[in-house]
Amino acid sequence: MRHVSRVSAGGRVVIPAEFRKALGIKTGDEVLVEMEDGALKLMTTEAARKWAQDLVCRLVPPGVSLADELIRERREEAARE
Repeated sequence: MRHVSRVSAGGRVVIPAEFRKALGIKTGDEVLVEMEDGALKLMTTEAARKWAQDLVCRLVPPGVSLADELIRERREEAARE
């Protein structure tokens, strides 16, 4: 889907109604705006959260609990003190 919008005073751009509906964006919702390769990218906070979780999941080996790792490290530090 594509739509042409005009930039108004204060840099405001209207997100077309069909886009807001498809993304579940309602008045007052926060969105993440990112610039990447000369383009603006707009994500719902839910989509941004999911993207971040997916990134972490790709970096953490299966079966590893980051919470358990943190607890282990903190206990080791406490034992050294």
